[in-house]
Amino acid sequence: MKKIAAALLVAIALAGCKFNDAGKPKLPILGNRDAVSKTVNGKQVTDTIYHTIPDFKFVNQYGDTITQNSLKGDIYVADFFFTTCPSICPIMHRNMLKVYSGFKNVPDFKIISHTIDPKHDTVAVLKKYADKLGISGNNWWLLQGDKDKTYNISQDYLVKRPGPDAKQIFVHDGYFVLVDKQKRIRGMYDGTSEKEVSAMIADIKTLRAEVNTEIAQ
Repeated sequence: MKKIAAALLVAIALAGCKFNDAGKPKLPILGNRDAVSKTVNGKQVTDTIYHTIPDFKFVNQYGDTITQNSLKGDIYVADFFFTTCPSICPIMHRNMLKVYSGFKNVPDFKIISHTIDPKHDTVAVLKKYADKLGISGNNWWLLQGDKDKTYNISQDYLVKRPGPDAKQIFVHDGYFVLVDKQKRIRGMYDGTSEKEVSAMIADIKTLRAEVNTEIAQ
């Protein structure tokens, strides 16, 4: 299933691929999109409305309330985990530490990790987990909140929610999701793969350069 999902994402990416002024491909915009027509100065104009991450409200490892407004002007990477996970989460977050180390001094970049076990993963537990990882400051937030709201927003990140007959009850597919400053999804990567995480790091740099170019124009 994971390979099928990845193949679908590649197909979507290729369909939406565009190029910048230097002739290099821009990162695709993933997810559904709608065409909306309107009249401007007597002419019919069609705008594309892209899938975006909706507003949310969670609490981080410091007990601070985090919303979409907290990420205003930021590129960020999101993932889903739980602190007692014995399998892929430790691998994912060892790989995420490379991202954290590479961008911890970049003011417009953040990482947010949503716990899918908020009953156990209290603010105190998340802080202890953060300390064990060696992360501090406000570049990587571990977020805790209502479980249903966490599962609902996972679908907005294009992470599949398990069905009622699923053996695995958690949202637990291991993807890192790259989101731009407009809250659009620009990439999805296997967080357990060093190769894919390296590709994500390169894509973060590409996305930051793309944003800076647009600002300069």
